[in-house]
Amino acid sequence: MNWYQYLSLIALAIFIVVMLWHFIRLIRLGNPKDLSKKSGNIAQAEAYSFTVAMSPTNKESAYLHIPSFTAGIFFHIGVFLSIALFLVFFFFPPENFPHWIKMTLSVMIAICAVFGFSLFVKRLIVRKMRELSNLDDYLSNFLATVFQLCTALFLLMENTFAPYYYVLVSILLLYMPIGKLKHVLYFFAARYHLGFFYGWRNAWPPKKYKN
Repeated sequence: MNWYQYLSLIALAIFIVVMLWHFIRLIRLGNPKDLSKKSGNIAQAEAYSFTVAMSPTNKESAYLHIPSFTAGIFFHIGVFLSIALFLVFFFFPPENFPHWIKMTLSVMIAICAVFGFSLFVKRLIVRKMRELSNLDDYLSNFLATVFQLCTALFLLMENTFAPYYYVLVSILLLYMPIGKLKHVLYFFAARYHLGFFYGWRNAWPPKKYKN
């Protein structure tokens, strides 16, 4: 392996350790302390929270912003696919991929990156989004988008683009545990707490989704 691959592995190890610390911290906090009388089914509420409740028609305002919601879905697909490929590359470098697979993956990820860039631009030009955004929001969106673009380019130009790709991955992995990108873990905790809170009060799932 080259130095930049070792660098990315070190960054990955640091990422795993810090995220494990976040996970242990969440576990130690335990369930929310609710003083009200339990009246619902928490298990059903949790199932609803992680499935049907994620639909834009059931979220608070996502149904009003379907284009942005759709862009976000594709953007996240691109991120997860790029992360999966980063791990695969250590065992099967892009040069071992059939050409059609490299081209297909590269185009798919590039399209997802375009959606990510559109969300970045929206955050810049829409006043309400600017007022709600901070530096972390911009950096997280930018790094995740560039990561996808670098993955797409690395698939096509492995020999010349490898150092840039692995350095960018290292930066992303080191930033994730300290920025908003750590919601890759906290997302699940947030959905669990929502299910617990509304399930305890018999508000989730709505009657039409109950068994």
